[in-house]
Amino acid sequence: MALTIWHNPRCSKSRATLALLHERGFDPQVRFYLDAAPSRAELRAALAKLGAPAATLVRWGEKDRPEALTKEADEEEILDALTANPRLIERPLVITETAARLGRPPETVLDIL
Repeated sequence: MALTIWHNPRCSKSRATLALLHERGFDPQVRFYLDAAPSRAELRAALAKLGAPAATLVRWGEKDRPEALTKEADEEEILDALTANPRLIERPLVITETAARLGRPPETVLDIL
């Protein structure tokens, strides 16, 4: 199974989700998304697999979030913000060929494996 985790090693939930995957025998491709920011197309594909709006991927409490970026923003505005500043992307995100889940809590990802 192709498995990718958008990972931030400084995040405890991200580290816990990666450890959970390893404990279950999975060896995911680790994408350090802060160093290799996802493109708009990759964000759209992840959202399609999540079955959720772009607002789902926003870290609303992030101190770097522009004040103009609100939960009422449209999809394009949110995607613009996420591609411009990947720190705003909620983490960790685990992606398979057919589905995606945010690892909050980490066990949430198990239902797509």
